[in-house]
Amino acid sequence: MARRTYFVTGTDTEVGKSVVSAAILKKAADLSLRTVAMKPVASGCEQTPDGLKNEDALLLMEHMTEVLPYEQVNPIALEPAIAPHVAAKQAGRQLAAQRLVGLARGLMMKPAELMLIEGAGGWRVPLNERETYSRLPIELGIGVVMVVPLRLGCINHALLTAEAIRHDGLTVAGWVANRPDETVMSCEEETLDYLKAHMGAPCLGVLPWLPKLDIGKLASQLDIQPLVGKPHPVV
Repeated sequence: MARRTYFVTGTDTEVGKSVVSAAILKKAADLSLRTVAMKPVASGCEQTPDGLKNEDALLLMEHMTEVLPYEQVNPIALEPAIAPHVAAKQAGRQLAAQRLVGLARGLMMKPAELMLIEGAGGWRVPLNERETYSRLPIELGIGVVMVVPLRLGCINHALLTAEAIRHDGLTVAGWVANRPDETVMSCEEETLDYLKAHMGAPCLGVLPWLPKLDIGKLASQLDIQPLVGKPHPVV
């Protein structure tokens, strides 16, 4: 079964969780580690001849090492590009944390050294009227990787998210600073220095904005040793 499993969350929506997840998977593959990943719930899916597909889930499939059917990577695909609980309601479906837990545990049985579970939006995104998405990693008891966008307000959002994760009894295993667009924030270096000093978790890397997505180049900016342990010896 997957030796190390992490939940990937963001401080907000549209912060680059899928890109960061793909870069982590690529970095792990470069270290000769077997990887699997899933995005249990995805809204904003597109109709294809093979059914609803989500570009974020497809990106994960492209960069993990193990070959899985789409339905295992993204078992709940919703068409409207809105909050998952609203999209599910419009589709006549009900999201429940226990079902997501069961789906994740099934994938955790696959032989791999690293598994990523990508959430939706931020830590407190609703699944239904009673549960938030955070219930999934809480039930699984897994560490969390945070994606922090380098933009105005990110310090407050990052520290509040880390506080909520720890309040829920989980560990922030690491965080990645990401530039989600070409805008360069004012005092970026000072912001990074403050976050590194106050997050209480290792910074896994600072990812640049690229006009053309290049997961390999982004992966080269990451240090995932805090997630996977010491690198395997070269034989």
